[in-house]
Amino acid sequence: MKPIMLPTPARIAAVLALSLFVATSGAARAEVPTVRIEARAVVPVIAAEATVEAVRQSTLAAQMPGRILELSADAGDRVRKGALLARIDPAEAAAAVAAAEAGIAQAESALANARAEYQRARSLVERKFLSQSALDNARAQFQAAEAQVRAARAQREQAATVKGYASVVSPLDGLVAARHIEPGEMAQPGRNLLTVYDPAQMRAVTDLAPQRLAELGAGPLRASVELPASGRVIEAAAVTVLPAADARTHTVRVRVDLPAGVEDVLPGSFARVHFHGAAAPAAAGPVVIPAAAVLRRGELTAVYAADGQGGFTLRQVRLGRALPGGESVEVLSGLKGDETLALDPVQAGIQVRAAAAAR
Repeated sequence: MKPIMLPTPARIAAVLALSLFVATSGAARAEVPTVRIEARAVVPVIAAEATVEAVRQSTLAAQMPGRILELSADAGDRVRKGALLARIDPAEAAAAVAAAEAGIAQAESALANARAEYQRARSLVERKFLSQSALDNARAQFQAAEAQVRAARAQREQAATVKGYASVVSPLDGLVAARHIEPGEMAQPGRNLLTVYDPAQMRAVTDLAPQRLAELGAGPLRASVELPASGRVIEAAAVTVLPAADARTHTVRVRVDLPAGVEDVLPGSFARVHFHGAAAPAAAGPVVIPAAAVLRRGELTAVYAADGQGGFTLRQVRLGRALPGGESVEVLSGLKGDETLALDPVQAGIQVRAAAAAR
C-alpha cells in the first residue's frame, strides 16, 4: 500500500499565490472603458427659490361705508369682467344724493333772484336812479349765485358717484382667490372685500443679489421654472430684472413670466427658478468630466488617466459644481482637458496594482 503524501504548508502557499496571480492577471487584462475629455463651453446656471404670483391680481376694497347686503361670489368661483361681486347698502349714499338735489334747487332759486336784481339794477343805473357801486354789488351777488349752483351740481355728481360704489364688480376675468368679509358686516372705505386674479397669466418672483446675476454674464437671460408640487419644469416666456435694489436686503427683484395658459399653477405656491446665462467660449470654459470617472476615498478625489502605454496613472483633482442632471462635474484643477480617463476607476485601480505586482 502506497503512503499518502499530504501537501506541505509551503506548497499550499505556492498554489494560493499562483491562483492569486492568475486572477489578478485576468483582471488586468479586463478592458476598462475610457472617455476622452476636453474643455468645453458651459452655460452658467443659477437656481433660486421663488414664489408664484398672478400678473393680473386685484384686491377689491370698499369705497363707501355701509352694511354688506349681498356677496355674489366666494373663494374659488370663476367670474367675468363686470360681474357683480358684492352689494353695499346705499341708503346713506342715496340720502346724500337727495340732499345734493335739494341744494341744487335752492341754489337755482337764489340764482334767479340774483339775476333779476342785477337786471333791475342795470336798468336803474341807465336812468341815473342808482349808483354804480350798487350795480357792482348786484353783479357780485349774481356771480356768487352762479358759483353756488355749480358747486351744488358738483356735490350731486359726487354723491351719485359714491352711490355707484354700492355695487362692487369684477375688474377682470378670473378666479376669486379670497373673500375678506361676510354678509351683514359693516364695510368702511379701504376695507378689503375680495381678491380676484387671472389664472391665465402667472409668473415666478425671486430676489437675487447683483453678484449672482453678474455670474450669468451680460447676455439675455433665459430661465426655466420648476414646480416641485407637480414635478413640472416650464420654460419661461420672459425674464425681467427690475431696475432697482431693495435698500434693506440689497437684492434685485426678478420676474419670470410663465407662458400664457399654463394650468394648475396657484399664486403663492413655491417654485424654483433655474437661470441660464450666455455660454462662455470653449477655450475659457472649465474641464468637464463624467461623474462616474471620479474616485473618492476619504478626502482623496482623483481620476485614473491613460498613460499612453496601455495603463493608467492616478491623478488627484479638485472638483467644482455638478452640472444639471448630475451626470457631469466641473474640474477646477488637476486636468488640462486633453486626457483620456477611465470610466471605471475601481477596475482601473485593479489593473494598476496588477501591473505593479507583475513588475
